[in-house]
Amino acid sequence: MADDLNKRGPLDRIRINVHEEHELRYWTREWNVTPEELSRAVAAVGVMAEDVRKYLRA
Repeated sequence: MADDLNKRGPLDRIRINVHEEHELRYWTREWNVTPEELSRAVAAVGVMAEDVRKYLRA
């Protein structure tokens, strides 16, 4: 099933999928980071939003 391009945030706010444009846009705005910074954080600590948030704030 194709993604609904009208979605503005992630459906599952617990996990981050950096391969979905709407999620990438949401999380980078939420934490004021670049897509590259977000991708590096996800690669370092995994896809759980709380872990990524802690990593970015450290």
